[in-house]
Amino acid sequence: MAPLSHLLPAVRAVPFVRDLARHGARPAVVTTDGVLSYAELAARVAQIARQLGTRRRLVLVTSANTLDALVAYLGALHGGHPVLLVPGDGPAAGTLTEAYDPDVVIGPTDGEWTLHERRAGTAHDLHPDLALLLSTSGSTGSPKLVRLSHDNLQANAEAIADYLGIRDTDRAMTSLPLHYCYGLSVVHSHLARGAALVLTDRSVADACFWDLFRHARATTFAGVPYTFDLLDRVGFAALELPHLRYVTVAGGRLAPDKVVRYADLGRRNGWDLFVMYGQTEATARMAYLPPDLASSRPEAIGVPVPGGAFRLAPVADQPDDVGELVYAGPNVMLGYAERPADLGSGRTVEELHTGDLARRGPDGLYEIVGRRSRFAKILGLRVDPQQVEALLAAHDVSAACLGADDELLVALAGDADPQRVRRLVGDEVGLPPRAVRVLPVDALPRLATGKVDYPALRTLIAAPPPAAPPGDDLCRLYAEVLDRTDVTPERSFVDLGGDSLSYVEMSVRLEQVLGQLPPNWHTVPIGALPAPRAGLPRHRRTLETSVAVRAIAIVLIVGSHIPLFTLTGGAHLLLGVAGFNFARFQLTDAGRTDRLRQVRAGLARIVLPTMAWIAAMLVVTDQYRLSTLLLAHSLLGPDDGATEWHFWFIEALVYILIGVAALLAVPRIDRLERRHPFALPMTLAGLGLLSRYDVFDLDARHNLPTALVAFWLFALGWAAARADGVRQRLLVTAAAAATVPGFFGQPGREALIVAGFALLIWLPTVPSLGPLNRVASVLAGSSLYIYLTHWQVYPHLRDLPLVALAASLALGIGYAALVNRVGRWFATCRNSPSLRSSTNSSTKR
Repeated sequence: MAPLSHLLPAVRAVPFVRDLARHGARPAVVTTDGVLSYAELAARVAQIARQLGTRRRLVLVTSANTLDALVAYLGALHGGHPVLLVPGDGPAAGTLTEAYDPDVVIGPTDGEWTLHERRAGTAHDLHPDLALLLSTSGSTGSPKLVRLSHDNLQANAEAIADYLGIRDTDRAMTSLPLHYCYGLSVVHSHLARGAALVLTDRSVADACFWDLFRHARATTFAGVPYTFDLLDRVGFAALELPHLRYVTVAGGRLAPDKVVRYADLGRRNGWDLFVMYGQTEATARMAYLPPDLASSRPEAIGVPVPGGAFRLAPVADQPDDVGELVYAGPNVMLGYAERPADLGSGRTVEELHTGDLARRGPDGLYEIVGRRSRFAKILGLRVDPQQVEALLAAHDVSAACLGADDELLVALAGDADPQRVRRLVGDEVGLPPRAVRVLPVDALPRLATGKVDYPALRTLIAAPPPAAPPGDDLCRLYAEVLDRTDVTPERSFVDLGGDSLSYVEMSVRLEQVLGQLPPNWHTVPIGALPAPRAGLPRHRRTLETSVAVRAIAIVLIVGSHIPLFTLTGGAHLLLGVAGFNFARFQLTDAGRTDRLRQVRAGLARIVLPTMAWIAAMLVVTDQYRLSTLLLAHSLLGPDDGATEWHFWFIEALVYILIGVAALLAVPRIDRLERRHPFALPMTLAGLGLLSRYDVFDLDARHNLPTALVAFWLFALGWAAARADGVRQRLLVTAAAAATVPGFFGQPGREALIVAGFALLIWLPTVPSLGPLNRVASVLAGSSLYIYLTHWQVYPHLRDLPLVALAASLALGIGYAALVNRVGRWFATCRNSPSLRSSTNSSTKR
């Protein structure tokens, strides 16, 4: 028998999605790339609907806070297709694809957004009311889903827009993920009123989030309790947000004292705080606390949303005024789905038993006082501890789990590694490592039936956590080295904007604390790093190869210029290291705009100190010209200058970085790099060989800049960082060994460069000693500035070559310290509330 849904017309759609075009030219979506009107958004949504066709099919959409994801989601709804919305990271997409066999999958493939039709029709019987399927269990990919109807989505969007008073002039930041019902409700309620969405995947702990907030004139953002911890860390109270109208919080209980504090802050600054309560089963929200009651009743969840109602169902062993909170309203789900056959079911739930114990105060406000079940809401994610236990059991780990307001407690029996368990749970459930506390126990307490005695277990692990968890120590270290105040355990060195200069100091300092650096530590979240080791490590010390190469190369450069010895090739080797570090620190998983922002910041850290130094030298010496100051000597000459060529390396590096940034600014090239991270730099290295070998005789006729002639070395360094596996490493090694010889006609110089490449490619670290690590750290971190300044030191001390070397290194190190101090001073000024206030005031005047 054919599924009944084949006989039904695919004409039903959620009204606020169907009517997008009626808002016309009003802004619908704001991103860092520009503004999209409702008319333009409606056209893109309709195009997706046309691609999906008129026959209703189950469409899985991989969610992200991007325009592609938003358009795909709305397009499926517009076409009347039930949407299975899943997070873009973690195992959920694969698990739910296997469990529910969607007809169409929309999401990124190798960095490019694609619509993949798994079949022309549908394999399912899809109920005509079914619009959306959402998970309630984080990113574990649990097959238990909430079935939401078109009426559910519309009713909840209208109710939220009503009690928040959303206007068509509002602009909401997408501060929560779209696959999370709370984040999705922000989208629905604002589209229902013709308001705009400011799309971003940035955290509120990121300064760029607030830059975009101000630039886009955003009026609101949503947060879970953990969001407010981050707001405290970034100094939210001092931020100037002139267009902010209201802030919402849900996804868990915000401590009453914090409710009062933020409500008072909002009152002083002209915005409202809405405390809300909801569950996915109610299409996001069931209650809200009117802002004027937040200070006097901060422990309450408030009153039902418009159209909804509460009752208290009696619960055994509870006081008379406490019962299970039961909700009824048009936003209550159709029911659960646990298998594909359930997608054809109609309504199986009339009212929602929330599992929360509540009481109703004399003022009519409801207050949550406990939970009936073991489900826990942690940092906005609803987590099933029983499912986590099953996950660990599948990995042969004996454990019992309990949920708390802000963390998942895992009692670990046996000899499993707590750090491994912590990472496993965090990765699978979608919680940051800081929210998973693993506590080894001798044995799990059990009842006479053999079941785990959870009350006894809670008593056993009720002792407060250590005053200073290991992650806190590492966060303080990261904050000190990177000079940032927004360091959190779930962010990595690269996430925090670390670059090749700060990497040197961070790697050495971290190696001192941890005893040994994990592979690719710079991309690992701080909370997932091993715990700091007390005292000095006893095992053999190591040094990052790239740090060692930079330190050795700068000593060779200065020593050969004196000359104390003659071992040339260090500068060209540093071009390869620059490409190596470019791939590691600039080509992150961030979006194209963020990547380019990082490249610009890196260029500023090179260009500004260089021009400042050369400008000073123009005043006190006659060695340089304006072309030198503008880093344009290779373009403007003079070709016969005796000293103007001194900064050729910096000039070449700047040109290369500008050229590569321009290339990656092209969306198609950016997608190509993400899809083929090794093939692209190898291809660029091949193109660079055209100028290296002067295939077209251009160098002979036009004296090409060094940036073009030596670019292939930068590209090979880039490829070395991206090489994955023995075959690719061999290919890069062979390319260096084949193309470097003959470039200078100096076998020793060429051998040095090839050897340096081989070390980068094959040895992540080299044996070292603690004192040597500290020296290498300073030299490598100051290498740019040593190169920049040594020209003005050694000529005056040629008769004392060792002194000349020491003085050259010392001046460069001193200039590096000065540059870092000035940079921090500017950062402090830029973030100073008083300075921002005066700047804004003068602008208004």
